Amino acid sequence: MESDHVTGAPGADVREFSALRGTLLSVGYRLTGSLADAEDAVQETWLRWAGLPDAERESIRDLRAWCTTVVARVCLDRLRSAAARRERYVGEWLPEPIVTPLGASRPDDPLDTVVRDDAVRMAAMVVLDSLSPQQRVAFVLHDAFDVPFDEIADVLGCSPAAARQHASRGRRAVAQAEPPPREPLEQQQRIVERLLAAIAAGDVRAVAEVLHPDVRLVGDSDGRGRTARRVVTGVDKVARFLLGVVATYRPGTLTAGRSVLVNGDLGFHIPAEPGDGHYRDLDEHVQTLAVRDGRIVAIYDVVNPDKLTRVPR
Repeated sequence: MESDHVTGAPGADVREFSALRGTLLSVGYRLTGSLADAEDAVQETWLRWAGLPDAERESIRDLRAWCTTVVARVCLDRLRSAAARRERYVGEWLPEPIVTPLGASRPDDPLDTVVRDDAVRMAAMVVLDSLSPQQRVAFVLHDAFDVPFDEIADVLGCSPAAARQHASRGRRAVAQAEPPPREPLEQQQRIVERLLAAIAAGDVRAVAEVLHPDVRLVGDSDGRGRTARRVVTGVDKVARFLLGVVATYRPGTLTAGRSVLVNGDLGFHIPAEPGDGHYRDLDEHVQTLAVRDGRIVAIYDVVNPDKLTRVPR
């Protein structure tokens, strides 16, 4: 964030903007699925606001609404350029994970504001990625942040009626996908411990017992790390994939990982580790999962190093 003396903005106004940072990051992240893009959008919003003439800045009656609209405009441009990037992407695409430490909340950290929201859990973000840019912007702005449709229409460059329709289609798609709700961390921990014990024992049946019948494993590498290139579905295929992959690395590889929060849910950060003549090199991974009916229904494995640059190490 720029300092007060650089912009000439009154200190009280700067503090008001700073207090909005967590909310604006949440808007940007839900719109783009990229923490990097969200941070850039917030910074661009700050620069536009701080660069306004004093009289124009003082005329802004609702700073939160003004900033939310600016962030949305910046993010819409990023969404459209991301669509072109994905056409060249190797394998599946997942949102950039937000990795934070386990433990007590940190109210002074803007990311804490973001990950407390159930709507940013990975399963929900994956559903948002299936929407068109217009549907995503309209749905998120209206349903999550109460932005009126006339303002959303201004962002999208369409009529309020069209903005309302975009939001309705996005809402319908999210409801049909029905991402599982966030389970308490204690429940997630018990399930993960069962999974890790089963993998360590090489017991395919025990692994299968922890998996939901509709389980999916999604890897994201852009061809720059080892993970599933295509979505792996079904209990038997996912169980055998997990055991097969672990067998290619040094024994005890799983113990090198540390538990973290990934988008507010339990996950793991596994550091890179060299192999030898018998075992493969291990790429850096960030993994998290979704639980439904007491079993793992989705496993998300991010290996693309471009999406791991903000992982605290």
